[in-house]
Amino acid sequence: MKLLITGGAGYIGSTVATACIEAGYDVVLLDDLSVGLRRFGEGRELFVGDIADADILGTLIERHPDIDAVIHCAARTVVPESVADPLAYYDANVGKTVRMLQILRDAGIDRVVFSSSASVYEGEGGGGVDESGRLAPASPYARTKAMVEQILEDAAEAGDLRAIALRYFNPIGADPLLRTGLQNPTPSHVLGKILTARREGREFAITGTDWATRDGSGLRDYIHVWDLALAHVAAVERFDQVTSQSRPYRVINIGRGDGVTVRELVAAVEKVTGESVTAIDAPRRPGDQAGAYAIVGLAAEILNWRAERTVEDGVRDAIAWAERMNTGR
Repeated sequence: MKLLITGGAGYIGSTVATACIEAGYDVVLLDDLSVGLRRFGEGRELFVGDIADADILGTLIERHPDIDAVIHCAARTVVPESVADPLAYYDANVGKTVRMLQILRDAGIDRVVFSSSASVYEGEGGGGVDESGRLAPASPYARTKAMVEQILEDAAEAGDLRAIALRYFNPIGADPLLRTGLQNPTPSHVLGKILTARREGREFAITGTDWATRDGSGLRDYIHVWDLALAHVAAVERFDQVTSQSRPYRVINIGRGDGVTVRELVAAVEKVTGESVTAIDAPRRPGDQAGAYAIVGLAAEILNWRAERTVEDGVRDAIAWAERMNTGR
């Protein structure tokens, strides 16, 4: 089977590509390198360009008419940035996805695995949520994910394609062999900010300390990026069992299945490093939520997939990768 992976030179996409290759699949990558790294495409066929560029997609499909499925990871993903510039996010994540799907449909590529997000859920109480949980995306970024899910469901019902949307929670860590990881040396997600503050000897700000969670800080389900990559492999392997003409669209939660608060994540960093982290309380940011953790029974049932790595594993691999990035190795 041959797979097209959009965003294939990014953090998630490149790790997914490695897992797919190790599972025996051929991969073709598409990435505009606005965030992704060219070196993540080394040894793989990488097309550099926009997912909505008809010429690039036409060339890609002409060279690879045997593509069986697309894993769609390409997206802009920074919540505060989406609040500041929503039009750019709706264009990049929704508009361009629609144009890409039309081109793929016309070429007969009708299997789609979509990297969605748990940010589509309400996320107000810090509890567990399954696939039937109430949707209430709280930022333009999250709303783009919900919109693409709806587009995929409607297109599937119309017979244009079949799709699996993986609603994954918060990826951390790096490829355990340190082949790929976060491209940004100062990432905007919580663990990245903790590690940056630790490295620079600064205080780490816990944004939002009055949520309805066990210690007042936000709660997330932190999943190791390699476990997440293996979930994409499982979705591809079982695609034709999970979807059908009568049920052409499925949503599946991907997470560890437990919640970790920001204060607990700080403690995990301290445990792994043996060093203290100076944390201070700060106000909530626009688009923030209390958070939630994944109820993952469906993934176990229909994908035969479960997360295997711990939060500490993710912290350890994230630190090792950050050290590699910051030393230029």
